Amino acid sequence: MSDKPELEFSEKYSQQHAQNYRDKHQESGWRSISNRWEHRMARKALRMAGDPRSVLDLPCGAGRFWGMLAEDPQRELFAADNSENMVAVADQAHPPEIRQRFKLFQTSAFAIDLEDGKVDSIFCMRLLHHIAEAEHRLQIYREFHRVSRDTVILSLWVDGNFKAWKRRRLEQRRPEKAYANRLVLPRVQVESEFRQAGFDVIGHVDFLPYYAMWRTYVLKKDS
Repeated sequence: MSDKPELEFSEKYSQQHAQNYRDKHQESGWRSISNRWEHRMARKALRMAGDPRSVLDLPCGAGRFWGMLAEDPQRELFAADNSENMVAVADQAHPPEIRQRFKLFQTSAFAIDLEDGKVDSIFCMRLLHHIAEAEHRLQIYREFHRVSRDTVILSLWVDGNFKAWKRRRLEQRRPEKAYANRLVLPRVQVESEFRQAGFDVIGHVDFLPYYAMWRTYVLKKDS
């Protein structure tokens, strides 16, 4: 297993913060619409990945995508998070018929507590836009390469759209700070990192093309 870096953002998930994270995606209005669109993106990505028979949801957060992942009754499901509090909230947030489908455990994306080639696909939403250092992202991608037999589905913020342009202009006016909690990455850079870790890009799904920063990539282990 790999050594696990200590990252500032990963220390924030108290029990209350984990509960708030679950609740905010159940709000009405824009968050509700955004949540539905993200589920639509994820379904498209799963089809692009060949509807994998086994999936690891990491980080699973409060289990926001569990219902969608469990729509295939034959799919073997694993879910994990670095935060013990997130794991506890996810465990309590779902009815038994959903919760019982998942093998739930605590682990880090930097050192996944599963053997090589354990699952067909790893499903990783809303993590990589927190990881500022390329070497740390590569460490995660290489762990994904080790544990996945076939594909990885992951989301991050990329450039080449209106929101990324607007965010860059805003950050240019802010005082410089040592730590950025979330960041936009150049598409050319992240796709190069995928190749370094042993993946081919077989497709992507954009939240709102040319407008929003969210992009979900589907990667396949190269031959």
